[in-house]
This record gives sequence, structure tokens and C-alpha cells, in this order.
Amino acid sequence: MGKSHMTEVSEFRLEGRFLDFVIKDGYKLKGLLLETSEGECYVKLDKHLRVAFDFRLQKGTWLQVLGEKKHDLKTGEVKLKAYQVMAARIESRRQEDKGTREETISLSSSFSTSPRADVPVSSSSEVRTKKATILVCQKSDCMKRGGKQLCQALEASVSERGLESEVTVKGTGCMKDCKAGPNLVMPDKSRYSRIQAAQVPALMDKHFSPQVQTASKKEKTK
Repeated sequence: MGKSHMTEVSEFRLEGRFLDFVIKDGYKLKGLLLETSEGECYVKLDKHLRVAFDFRLQKGTWLQVLGEKKHDLKTGEVKLKAYQVMAARIESRRQEDKGTREETISLSSSFSTSPRADVPVSSSSEVRTKKATILVCQKSDCMKRGGKQLCQALEASVSERGLESEVTVKGTGCMKDCKAGPNLVMPDKSRYSRIQAAQVPALMDKHFSPQVQTASKKEKTK
């Protein structure tokens, strides 16, 4: 029997609490860990979601996930792939999670919609996904070594340079090499360890000086 006949494919919709991000190679977002009524599960994110997902998502937030479920009839293995992630309707969770209304409303606009959805992605969302992204590890070891101050310094530097529309700072899950934290990855994939807030101006000059930006724009127009 062919492989295609051994796999059952269907659509799924589930709700669960966000537990953590699943990261590959230290900084590449692959999926989410959720706690559902049936236990903990892993949901792989479609590529378009990985690019635009907001790493500031708080653990414990209720999410609603829509996507494709593949059930291997031979092994019994089930794989979930998300095409859409939304904040779960707060009305159905009010008794279980008092006080989450404000958090849910503020986070609901952070998730990318599925390309299969009837409503097209707005132009503002398209612009946001094209921003250059600075990734900063948000795990405890890096935070203890100055990660919080590093994030604040990066965001302040982006604002001071008037780059808010071009550059965004996002926190990530563990990038590994925890003892060398804080760890961060610049938009060109350059990785830095043991970076402190005081080093941010020099780092920004190196990657976002007018000369660097001009050269980057010329490359894109070739």
C-alpha cells in the first residue's frame, strides 16, 4: 500500500494555553507547545506564521489554532501544522482566567492570518513582516546576564535612529550557549554573545549606519 494511503489528512481546530516556543538551531522558530484538554501537544507553524510571529507572547495565554492534521494510520503518529493562530475568545475563558481580557485584546493583532482566510492580510501587516528583525534570547539565563537591559537599549536605539518602520526587536526562546548570554542575532544572521546594553550603539552603527543601509538598498535593486 502506498504511503499516501497510510496517512489520513484532515483539518483541526483546538484551544490551549501557550507553554513555550519550539526553536531550531538556536534561533529559528518552528512551532508552539500548547496545553490542551487532552494534554500537552506540539503544533508546527506554517512558514508564513514563523516569519511574522510575535515572540513577546506571554506563557499561559489562551490560543485558538487552526490547521492541518496528519494521522499516520500505520504508526498512529499524529502531526499538527498550524495555518492560523488567534487569541482564544475571552468570553469562554472568563471563569477560568480572570483578568486576561486586556492581555488577549492587546495580543490578538500580533498573529498572522492564514492565506486561506477569506479576509486578506492588510497592507500594514505586509509592511510589518518585511521589517528587519533583531532577535534577542528571552530565557532566564540570558535575562540574568543583562538580557532585559539589552532589549531596552536596542529598542531605544531603534527609536532614536528613527528606524521604527524598518527595524523591530523580538524576543526568542533559548538560543543555546546560555553561559555566553545575552545572545542575539542581527537581521543579516550575524550572531553575538555576551552583548551588554553599553555595546548597543556600536553594534547599531555597524549594522544600521547610513552607509550600510544604502549598500543594502542597492543590493535589493540589482
